[in-house]
Amino acid sequence: EHLLKRTFDITENILLIILFIELIIGLIGNGFTALVHCMDWVKRKKMSLVNKILTALATSRIFLLWFMLVGFPISSLYPYLVTTRLMIQFTSTLWTIANHISVWFATCLSVFYFLKIANFSNSPFLYLKRRVEKVVSVTLLVSLVLLFLNILLLNLEINMCINEYHQINISYIFISYYHLSCQIQVLGSHIIFLSVPVVLSLSTFLLLIFSLWTLHKRMQQHVQGGRDARTTAHFKALQAVIAFLLLYSIFILSLLLQFWIHGLRKKPPFIAFCQVVDTAFPSFHSYVLILRDRKLRHASLSVLSWLKCRPNYVK
Repeated sequence: EHLLKRTFDITENILLIILFIELIIGLIGNGFTALVHCMDWVKRKKMSLVNKILTALATSRIFLLWFMLVGFPISSLYPYLVTTRLMIQFTSTLWTIANHISVWFATCLSVFYFLKIANFSNSPFLYLKRRVEKVVSVTLLVSLVLLFLNILLLNLEINMCINEYHQINISYIFISYYHLSCQIQVLGSHIIFLSVPVVLSLSTFLLLIFSLWTLHKRMQQHVQGGRDARTTAHFKALQAVIAFLLLYSIFILSLLLQFWIHGLRKKPPFIAFCQVVDTAFPSFHSYVLILRDRKLRHASLSVLSWLKCRPNYVK
C-alpha cells in the first residue's frame, strides 16, 4: 500500500510538471500569435477578418491558460477557499466563459475557412459566401446567447447542489464531497453546450471534404496533372480543421471521462492526467495555426533565427 501511494505521488508530480510545461508552451504560442497580429494592425491600421478571429482566439486562450496556471496552485494550497459557495460559482463561471469563448472562436475559424475555400454552386452557399463577415458575426451572437444560457443553468445547478447539502455537515470531507458534486454538475452542463460547436465544426469538415471530392472529379474530366491552387487551399483548410477536431475531440473525451467516471476525480493522479489532456487543446492548437498561417510562420522563423544568432552577438 505504501509503495502504491508512492507510485501515485510520483505519477502526480510528473503529470503536474507536464501540465506546467504545457501551460507555458500555450501562453508563448498564443501570446506570439496575438502580438504578431496586433503589431501588423498597428503598422497597417487595418486587420482582416481572419486575423481578427485569430487574435481574438489567441487572447481568449491566454486568459484561459492564465486562469488555469493561477487556479491550480491556489486550489492545492488553499482547498477551503475554493470550496465556498462564492468561489465555486466564481471559478466555475469564469472557467466556463473562458473555455466557451475559446472554443467558439476556433469554430468561427472553421466556418471562415469553409466559406472562403469550399466551392458549391447552389444559391444558399453563394449567398453566405458573399457575406462571410455577417455569418461570423451571427455565429458569435449565437454563441453569446448559448453562453448566457450556460451560465444561467450552471449557477442554478450549483445553487441546487450546495443547498441540498449545505446544512448537513461542515466537515472538510463533506465540503470536498459537495465540491466534487458541483464540479460534476458543471461538467455535465458544459458538455451539453459544447456539442453545438462540435456539430458545426464537424459539418464544415464534411462539407469541405465533399467540396474537394467534387473539385477533384471536375479536374479529372478537364485537366490532367497535379493539384491547382484551389485544391491546395482545400487540403490546407482540411489540415487545419482536422487538427482542430482531433485536439477538440480529445478535450471532449476527457470531459466525458471525468463526467462518467466521476469517482476517479477523488484520485489526484487522475485529476492531474485530465488537466494535462484538457490543456493540450488550447496550448498545441495555437502552434498548428502558426504553422498554417504564412505571416505567423515567417515571424516565428525570424524569431528562431534571431535566437540562434544571439549567442554570436553576446560573444
